[in-house]
Amino acid sequence: MQVFKFGGASVKDANGVKNLASVLKKVGYKNTLIVVSAMGKTTNALEVVINNYFNNKSELQSSLQDVKKYHNAILLDLFENEHHAVFKNVSNSFDELNRFLNSNKSPDYNFVYDQIIGYGELISTLIVSNYLNDIGLKNEWLDVREFIKTDNYYRRANVNWEETQRLITTHFNTSTLNITQGFLGSDANNFTTTLGREGSDYTAAIFAYCLNAESVTIWKDVPGVLNADPRYFENAQLLHKISYREAIELAFYGASVIHPKTLQPLQRKEIPLYVKSFINPEETGTKVGKGSPLEPNIPCFIVKKNQVLISLSSLDFSYIVEENISEIFSLLHLYKMKVDVIQNSAISFSVCVDNIYNNLEKLLHHLKAKFNVTCHENVSLYTIRNYSESSIQQLEQDKTILLKQVTQGTVQIVTL
Repeated sequence: MQVFKFGGASVKDANGVKNLASVLKKVGYKNTLIVVSAMGKTTNALEVVINNYFNNKSELQSSLQDVKKYHNAILLDLFENEHHAVFKNVSNSFDELNRFLNSNKSPDYNFVYDQIIGYGELISTLIVSNYLNDIGLKNEWLDVREFIKTDNYYRRANVNWEETQRLITTHFNTSTLNITQGFLGSDANNFTTTLGREGSDYTAAIFAYCLNAESVTIWKDVPGVLNADPRYFENAQLLHKISYREAIELAFYGASVIHPKTLQPLQRKEIPLYVKSFINPEETGTKVGKGSPLEPNIPCFIVKKNQVLISLSSLDFSYIVEENISEIFSLLHLYKMKVDVIQNSAISFSVCVDNIYNNLEKLLHHLKAKFNVTCHENVSLYTIRNYSESSIQQLEQDKTILLKQVTQGTVQIVTL
């Protein structure tokens, strides 16, 4: 078995779907599972639908219609016969989504988010599967929710590995080309769950682990893993080889090419991960594997925007001791803050967090009862792995630095 993952950029339009088929023909698709994301910016568009559902009902149907029009344009470009079954299948999916919007009684934003957002992947894979069947690449469409089981931690669900392994081992046909959705799972009550934004890579790794796959390939619009995001850094270079450990470090610090959870299951079974270009599929790209040294051996730059830096000191100038730190972490956990950097001294404690669940105001209110609190929103967190002095100087130029932390192999800098 080999597992391929195609992201939203690779299937953003009809030409993208056709190119996906071309990639399969060039590199081979025997005994292959294809994991496909939502098309283009569909996830963002469905987030608008979700926001309108809660906050602006008058715009709800209009925003949903935008999503329908986008997919319908792709359908019309791919399928000459408007009576093709795929039109009805996609229409049924939108009808199902509408029924949920009309019947849902839950006020839980995270639950509602997961029930709505997954239609991007479900519809995307219906279109890709039908197109490939039409051009002779016979395949089986699978509902990933029947295979990947999770808890009900909506928007960042945890995989039930034992049940997932049982379902994949029992019901997955390895002898054919299969197509399924990234990002999704289901809980014990069969409600849709999601594995976190960009979780399609993780989906590919879950299947690879359970199927003992030979490899996983993530197809991107870049030539492989670069040492920096070209949107923010000039002269980004391709990394030809990376060890699992280094790739996990890069993912942990926020490198967007590989999802943080993707690498651990692959490392456990020493399944190599390739990151390649769907534009030039026959180029070698990047290999992530056991013991592979970083090649070339250069600094790697990562930036995370829209972070929050919270600095605390005790109200009576006493030391920040274990009891205080324990309480701070309990609150960070309570309000579901993703912690990216911690720095503390005798009388102060600073933490840079990702306010994914929009609980910052509640957290600050709680903290102010016991601490002096300073908060900087919309800061940027820069991380350099394998840093050099010149790389630090280059990064710090013309920036206001709020926090800097240097450890062996890694430097992290928070700037305004």
